[in-house]
Amino acid sequence: MTDSAPTTALGIAGILYGVYAWFVFALCIICAILCAVIVPGLGRRRRCVSFLARIPLRLAGIATTITGLENLPAGDCVAVANHASNIDGIVLMGHLPPIFSYVVKGEMQRFPFVAFLLRRVGSRFVERFEISASARDARKLLKAANTGESLVVFPEGTFITTPGLGRFRAGAFAAAISASVPLVPVVISGARYIMPAASFFPRRGRLRIDVLEPVEPSDPAFANSKTLADAARQSILAVLDESDLQTGDDR
Repeated sequence: MTDSAPTTALGIAGILYGVYAWFVFALCIICAILCAVIVPGLGRRRRCVSFLARIPLRLAGIATTITGLENLPAGDCVAVANHASNIDGIVLMGHLPPIFSYVVKGEMQRFPFVAFLLRRVGSRFVERFEISASARDARKLLKAANTGESLVVFPEGTFITTPGLGRFRAGAFAAAISASVPLVPVVISGARYIMPAASFFPRRGRLRIDVLEPVEPSDPAFANSKTLADAARQSILAVLDESDLQTGDDR
């Protein structure tokens, strides 16, 4: 079973599984929102939501393997991950240590309850399309990194139906350079199969998270955010079983 497996007719069993998975997910979201309201302290809320993010995956029979947690620095860092599915943020929130602020696309603010939950666990929203707002949000990310926040960023900005790794935006890499903190590439495998971009119903599958060795922005080899982004992309592509959409190279 691979991320690029073609979407096939779900059938009755597949639809029933999808409905069940959504039901479990919705219950966990409600519980997470209640925790966000009741639980005091950002750290406690993050731990609570991290626990709840794992529950729907387990109840849906989705086995998750994570390797390389020892590669996360003891201090602050910026983690960058490939983006292939709507469940990517949930997967990382449930399996990475609850120390990170997640950088989320601004369109999520259209969903008030979800946006409230994300704000309560310290997530940051970024505008992708309006140039002035995008520049403002980039400055906020630089400030956040410089004041000691560890960030998780999906530098592709969005995902598409075509399997592969897209072009990286510069914000996360500029933040790592500005704050002089390690940049940690993260690979998510299996999410595209479980929740494809073109499908409403999730499918049963396996997830794998690989936390790769950090890249130090202070290395003279990285003169700017572009060279740092290229290094991170190559690290991810070496593990990710998908094409490089930026160059068109198949794997």
